[in-house]
Amino acid sequence: MSDSDDLDLDGGDAPESGSAPKKKGGGLGNLLPTLLKFVAIGLGALIFIVTVSVITYNIMNKGGKSQTVITDPSSPYVGKIPQYNYFDMIGTITVKTRDTTSGYAVTVELLIGYDLNDQAGGAELTSRRYEMQDFLRRYFTSKYAAELAPEREEELKREIREQLNTRFLDTVKARNILFKKLDIMETF
Repeated sequence: MSDSDDLDLDGGDAPESGSAPKKKGGGLGNLLPTLLKFVAIGLGALIFIVTVSVITYNIMNKGGKSQTVITDPSSPYVGKIPQYNYFDMIGTITVKTRDTTSGYAVTVELLIGYDLNDQAGGAELTSRRYEMQDFLRRYFTSKYAAELAPEREEELKREIREQLNTRFLDTVKARNILFKKLDIMETF
């Protein structure tokens, strides 16, 4: 064999010496499978990346639950409001305020809320009733009329609740203070 023999490496017939070589079939036919192969690889990689990202995010956020809960405490739709028993045997207290330039009188009637399932709470509040009346009389006598304004009502409730819990009540705890009446009147 000589070097001039035509080897058929392409698997076809050897070109004839007088004719043009045959073209390989369809440029688009060869390009389409290659293009589809790259699109499939890209889509597979994208699906894999998204799946790994979602799983990692859920693991980091403990099952996808939000770590930050923003609540508006003034909203009436935040949580369930607890139910209380209310002690209302304090009665109405009317005293003069601390104001010296012009006289003011305050009339207060309040309710003390305590735990609903506290059986001994009512008995303790009843036994401390006169002490609490005296405390409330002294408390409102020590305040100026400006300190009893409606804007400061929540602060008044908090102060009264803290004083009752620390100074007067042993087993029962005052959980809520409600004013049935809080009237400030100028006296002449």
